[in-house]
Amino acid sequence: MNILSNIPQNLPAELIETLASKENVRIERIVSRGHVSDDWYDQETNEFVFVVAGEAKIVFEDDDVPLHLKAGDYLSIVAHLRHKVVWTQPDVDTVWLAIHY
Repeated sequence: MNILSNIPQNLPAELIETLASKENVRIERIVSRGHVSDDWYDQETNEFVFVVAGEAKIVFEDDDVPLHLKAGDYLSIVAHLRHKVVWTQPDVDTVWLAIHY
């Protein structure tokens, strides 16, 4: 398997696929192509995100300045730290590896 393969040509909504899960851990591939968050994420679990390809900007509720993530960047987000994706590249796939734990 390859995290960069089998990405649909037509992507009207962000693609979220569970790659593996067990007990309190879930690993997802997320593909964004110009997609942004509608509302704040307020997750029950911690999340580790790694940008495999593309770029994105995330903003946290307590900070007005977006964090610009590029391929190779990663971030740990503690549970209940409200955040949202405010920008992803519109013509390039931003591929995330997200680990919820």
